[in-house]
Amino acid sequence: MYQYNSVFNEQIMITIKQLLNNKDNQIWSVEPKTSIFEALKIMSDKEIGALLVLEEKKLVGIFSERDYARKVILKGKSSKNTQVGKLMSKKVLYIDLEKTINDCMVIMTNKHVRHLPVIENDKVIGMVTIGDLVNQIISEQENTIQQLENYITGTYR
Repeated sequence: MYQYNSVFNEQIMITIKQLLNNKDNQIWSVEPKTSIFEALKIMSDKEIGALLVLEEKKLVGIFSERDYARKVILKGKSSKNTQVGKLMSKKVLYIDLEKTINDCMVIMTNKHVRHLPVIENDKVIGMVTIGDLVNQIISEQENTIQQLENYITGTYR
């Protein structure tokens, strides 16, 4: 019984730093002057849903599939003639390394976002997606179940 509680608490306390250490942390970005079409091509090639928008290595925005659907298609704009900087989301939410996955889930849920850049000393060092969080939680739950099964069957170590 106590083992379950400590494992459960560990799950909630996993930091963003730990999460980033367990994933391929490639950062995909474009400059504000990049065309929407080129940004979409990168997103398609990399199978990602958002790109960070960097200018001189500084985060100035984020461009997502949601931005495309709402700001290009619905407004009749041309993907080839419109720059990312014109339609990107300029107010970018982010998270730091010491926050937990629980903190991240709260932000993503409350603000209805699926991608959060990770910032350290004003520098982008990664990106956390809702998929990353779900995968981590599933992994931790599988671990907890295995530990409980081992405890119940007497094979607990």
